[in-house]
Amino acid sequence: MTEKIVLGTRGSDLALAQTYLVEKAIHAARPELRIEMKIIATKGDSAKVVDVRAGRKGLFTAEIERALLAGDVDLAVHSAKDLPSEINRGAEIAAVLPRARTDDVLISKHSGGLAGLPNGATVATGSVRRTRQLHWRRPDLQVVDLRGNVPTRLRKLAENNWDAIVLARAGLERLGLSLARNEINFDGRKFFVEILSREVFLPAGGQGIVALQIRSDDASSREIVDPINDRDTLFCLRAEREFLRLLQGDCQSPVGVLAEMETEKMKLYAQIFEHGSALPREGEVVGAYDDGERLAAQLLKEINGK
Repeated sequence: MTEKIVLGTRGSDLALAQTYLVEKAIHAARPELRIEMKIIATKGDSAKVVDVRAGRKGLFTAEIERALLAGDVDLAVHSAKDLPSEINRGAEIAAVLPRARTDDVLISKHSGGLAGLPNGATVATGSVRRTRQLHWRRPDLQVVDLRGNVPTRLRKLAENNWDAIVLARAGLERLGLSLARNEINFDGRKFFVEILSREVFLPAGGQGIVALQIRSDDASSREIVDPINDRDTLFCLRAEREFLRLLQGDCQSPVGVLAEMETEKMKLYAQIFEHGSALPREGEVVGAYDDGERLAAQLLKEINGK
């Protein structure tokens, strides 16, 4: 009988696009393997209103992880930034796909990017990190909450009296929306695009990474995903997640953290916004490419010392 593997995923357009990338990679490495996909509804998909104060830990991942641990699926496919910094001990991130672009993008009804927005313009985002970053550069902006998948968010921009929204570049490009001409067309509407500076808009931990989670004791699934794992991306993800774990932060914390590889060295950057201060505390460290956990602790110590 042909060996098979069952992939668990959310049903959003982006989640499915990412799962198809996983399916394609596995098929290239193991063409004899039968691959099935199981769509799992999560709390985040069904929630009409999200309490920002409660955070988003596990909002889009917990049900998929439960299905994995119950044996209903063999491999859970996640957007890495949605995973809590501490996951169930019975599961682990065994592999990741190569990282997509990590930038945030301003999608606007006006040309000229962030600087070109009118005074007091309304910008929508579902991220407290992006909210603080926007106010750092443009204190005059009115920032409103934004929920839904990528197409829904673009439709909301078209339908509401907003000036712009902020989205992750990786999600737009994985859905086939090209940013090459600094504009996108969606549902017959043209929007202007600015790729935002990472010096200000440092991304969330794990942004742009597709994470593959298996049961810790599942040697068969580990063997299947190992050939498609991108080593450098996994090292970077571990460093970013360790920084968030030490900080007890998640994707709704006003924290940016990014690890990058340069000639077998890892550079780790972080940015922390605190209550009552418009300016973030920032820092960066450099070390061995496979020593991300120690670098995370060193970086947090450096930032806390400022």
